[in-house]
Amino acid sequence: MKVFLSFDMEGVAGVVDWSQCRPSGGAAYELGCALTLAEVNAAIDGAVGGGADEIVVNDAHGAMANLDPRLLHAPATYLSGRHKPGYMMQGLDASFDAVFFVGYHGSISGEPSTLSHTYNPEFVSGVRLGDRYVGESGINALAAWELGVPVALVTGDAVTLEELKPIAPDCVGVVTKRSVSRFAAHHLRPETACALIEDAARRAVEAVAAGGIAPPRIDHPATLEVELQTADMAEVAGWVKGVERSGTRRVRIEGGSGSEVYRAFVALTYITRQAGGR
Repeated sequence: MKVFLSFDMEGVAGVVDWSQCRPSGGAAYELGCALTLAEVNAAIDGAVGGGADEIVVNDAHGAMANLDPRLLHAPATYLSGRHKPGYMMQGLDASFDAVFFVGYHGSISGEPSTLSHTYNPEFVSGVRLGDRYVGESGINALAAWELGVPVALVTGDAVTLEELKPIAPDCVGVVTKRSVSRFAAHHLRPETACALIEDAARRAVEAVAAGGIAPPRIDHPATLEVELQTADMAEVAGWVKGVERSGTRRVRIEGGSGSEVYRAFVALTYITRQAGGR
């Protein structure tokens, strides 16, 4: 059993401020990394307990080098660093049996969710997959959908799990906290969250082995409608292959495969930084 684990930080129990998610936060960031490492290791341990023998951990947060690889539990390997063409889903291919999303957060366009955003809040104000708004979990599910790999485990706040439910209704979920606002949450104790994640990861792997979790439910052809902050950003986004301007601040991505749509969206998130003066 081979598991692909993509982790973020904003959905981790105890994380509630940007300082905990950025290296400039100093001691607060060190705490955020420690809390994240504990949840990732809990998911690794649970997956192994359920029968997984190979786990690839993709660091999908910020500059994507947030963990001390010496502290990652065996048998996981660590994929880190910026400018990965597959971004939050770098390394996923058809050889994997299950996908885990650990520490994920809600979308910028949804209900109040702690530290909510959709890839980059300076540029993206909303993303629709088909007829519904989605967050990073829904966008990233495109990569798993094309390959027929089930999203088996999702951890984060309650909003995150609710947003992904229509796409991955069979997945095992762990609510690590309940958001009060974008900058406040009622958290589980970290050790409690880790215990729940370990148990959920074990059950997720066992369910996949038993054929109890289906691949993501996404209509073909997959279509993303991306709402950007300015008209300039929409114009620049249209320079990306597969991206067409559909409104003053909107672009549309439609492709024959999930990877085509996902890759175009990743390219969009990079190139729109230029329109923002970066």
